[in-house]
Amino acid sequence: MQKLNIIDLIAVVLVIIGGLNWGLVGLVDFNLVDTVFGSMSMLSRVVYVLVGLSAVYLAVILVKLEKK
Repeated sequence: MQKLNIIDLIAVVLVIIGGLNWGLVGLVDFNLVDTVFGSMSMLSRVVYVLVGLSAVYLAVILVKLEKK
C-alpha cells in the first residue's frame, strides 16, 4: 500500500470538509463554509471549487488504483 503524498492528503481533507458541510446542510440546514467565509463570498466560492476539484482528483486516483 502506498502512502499519501501531500496533494492526496489535501484532497482527502477538502473532500471530508465538503462532505461534513453537506451533511450539516442536509441535517440542520447549516452551511459551515458560508458561516465561516461569508455567503457566496469569493473565498467560500474558492473553497467550493477546491472541494469539487479534490473530488474529481480522488475519483481519478481511485480509477487508477483499480487498474493496478
